[in-house]
Amino acid sequence: MTSIENFPATRYQGSKFKVLGWLWEQLRPLEFDSVVDLFGGTGSVSYLFKVHGKQVHYNDCLRSNHLIGKALIENPSTRLAPEDVVSLLVRRKRTYEDFIARTFGGIYYPDEENQLLDVVAQNLAELTEDYRQALAYHAVFQACIAKRPYNLFHRANLYMREATVERSFGNKATWDRPFADHVAKQAAVASDAVFDNGRANLATCADAALLEGRADLAYLDPPYVSAKGVGVDYLGFYHFLEGLTEYRDWPKRFDDRYKHKPYRRVETPWTQPARIASAFEAVFERWKDSILVVSYRSDGVPSIEELKRLLQRHKRRVTVRERDYQYALSTNQTSREVLLIAE
Repeated sequence: MTSIENFPATRYQGSKFKVLGWLWEQLRPLEFDSVVDLFGGTGSVSYLFKVHGKQVHYNDCLRSNHLIGKALIENPSTRLAPEDVVSLLVRRKRTYEDFIARTFGGIYYPDEENQLLDVVAQNLAELTEDYRQALAYHAVFQACIAKRPYNLFHRANLYMREATVERSFGNKATWDRPFADHVAKQAAVASDAVFDNGRANLATCADAALLEGRADLAYLDPPYVSAKGVGVDYLGFYHFLEGLTEYRDWPKRFDDRYKHKPYRRVETPWTQPARIASAFEAVFERWKDSILVVSYRSDGVPSIEELKRLLQRHKRRVTVRERDYQYALSTNQTSREVLLIAE
């Protein structure tokens, strides 16, 4: 029987995997059969709902995340075979572009890994079966993240991998492991996570306030703006993965003004303290006919009290639950995980 433990471990920042047990304890008493996960991210919360037999609509505005949702939430049965993985990693009888090798030399990966990623990205794009392609992208994404210091693409810090120094942590072994081994492992783990819960689940890539459809429960785990007014920019953290999903258009997307060659910045209210409350309100208005559930941090902008007031415009009862949780890469020891449930 499939359980949440089958979900692939991820190094993705902001993942709710470690609090899924607590989250389900809070949501289990609610009466709902269908759910929309509006900021799906790694897919762990959607997977939790899928395990418990709900009809799940996963959504995320990033193309890379959408493919994760397609692979693990929408996909009922397709798995990757070892030969599928091998085919991703070999040069075929065709001419390959070398955009990654030309553009990102010395930034994220050594030259031989950049050359391999050029091949892999173009082989991925040629896969014709949707779920098989989505699973393959997922495996490559996880391999790329595992090979990165801090598991992010927020700065050019390849030197951390290549420096000849005495190390007190185990990341070096992970970094030195061949890309092919990482991809094969992640493909196997993701394939083992695939299951059919008997429901017509869906993965989309859209704005949470404009998304079509309906659901008994709408779950929001949006980007977080800290009390200092600093927003979490997931496109800034994972732009390289986005590039892999649109290899042909990547040269038009990246910003050459910066050493680490990120995507050109896309303005969003979810990273701006002055606009994020209105962004929440737009989503609450759109999904006001659903039970509204919001995951946020106790020290965020808007404040928990303000979020509660916004929810009370649409719902009679708003319950606030909290628990201690130390977020990855965060030095803030006082922030708590908060769940607001509006019925």
